[in-house]
Amino acid sequence: MAGVSRTDYERLVKPKAEANRAAEPAAREILEAVRRRGDAALREFTRRFDRVTLSANELEVGAAEKRAALRGLTKEQRSALKCATKNLADFQRAALPKSWAKGFGNGIYAGQTVRPIERVGVYVPAGRYPLPSTALMNLVPAQVAGVREKIVCTPPRKDGKANPLIVAACLLAGADRIFKVGGAQAIAAMAYGTESIPRVDKVFGPGNAYVTAAKRLVYGEVGIDLLAGPTELLVLAKSGNPEWMAADLLASAEHEPNARSVLVTTSRKLARQVEKELKQQLGELATGQVARQSLKRNGLIVLAKNEAQVLRFANDFAAEHAEVWGFGQRFVDGLVNAGTVFLGPWSPKAAGDYASGTNHVLPTGRAARFSSGLSVLEFMRFQNVERLSRRGLEALRPAVACLAREEGLDAHRKSVEKRFEVKRK
Repeated sequence: MAGVSRTDYERLVKPKAEANRAAEPAAREILEAVRRRGDAALREFTRRFDRVTLSANELEVGAAEKRAALRGLTKEQRSALKCATKNLADFQRAALPKSWAKGFGNGIYAGQTVRPIERVGVYVPAGRYPLPSTALMNLVPAQVAGVREKIVCTPPRKDGKANPLIVAACLLAGADRIFKVGGAQAIAAMAYGTESIPRVDKVFGPGNAYVTAAKRLVYGEVGIDLLAGPTELLVLAKSGNPEWMAADLLASAEHEPNARSVLVTTSRKLARQVEKELKQQLGELATGQVARQSLKRNGLIVLAKNEAQVLRFANDFAAEHAEVWGFGQRFVDGLVNAGTVFLGPWSPKAAGDYASGTNHVLPTGRAARFSSGLSVLEFMRFQNVERLSRRGLEALRPAVACLAREEGLDAHRKSVEKRFEVKRK
């Protein structure tokens, strides 16, 4: 790679699985405790990790707390939540699949029935930054899909209440029940069920290393969405406004010290201008300390020889977010590995993080090579249905018999052949 050593590049793109693996023993211990002791274990871990003591009937956010959260919204907050919710719902409705069935000839009829998952669990973090947007991103697609019951777990504050903005966002997005439980214990509660929290069919939502480790460990007991890693932004630029590009890179960097923020450009002048802007804007940010750590660990400016090299870098990196500045449609068509692509100077990553309608729950750690962002499809099941007539099965009979014999599965062959045996009196 031009402008960056292979060692630096591999350090940057290598999935950060070590932290999650290191967290697995503790996560496994928490999972087992919740499986065995239910609510008692949840309350114990809440005392230990959140420094909050909750009684048995305080685990769930009650009606009074919900009313207070909704009443406490400012006009600006309510408008922002409604704007984001509407755009998310409109986008997801456009992607909503339909059941279908058709005849394929020779007496073969088949199709797919699309059904929503019955009950899902959503984890909404409230650590470094409370994330009401994460509640919307997970709950709105579930609502559009028609999920019958949507359970939310989010950590309590020191006063024993859930973050009111998160509670309000959950309610506006269709949550049915909200519980004040955080960390790996929340994943355990939703996966196994407790006296208070019902067992779900699939768990959604990001979290720290312990949450991610817990999700990996419960997979199979329940479904999971994806294993979230540090956020990533690639700015791919031929030309453009360096001030705006720097602002977008900082919007990625401020998430956490392990966030990855990378500019790849064919312009040496632009690279220098963006670097200068980053230094200047860092001093203006309330989150400058976190962003500075992030850029020091995982920030990079790559000078590429040409457009083709930019594209190779981008597709190999397979970023969660990719902004494209100054390149044409041919470049965009060739950018096949990215969670979401933001085109042009008026499409910052921050718009997708909050309110444009696309989802900010996206594959990280190069997983965009083989997976997609969260959508209504993740909240649905596709059930195959088939009906054969006698003529249809008879047409398939030679192929079934041959393949069953080749695989040594005699009962498979006979289950078809017996239907055509002539019964003698």
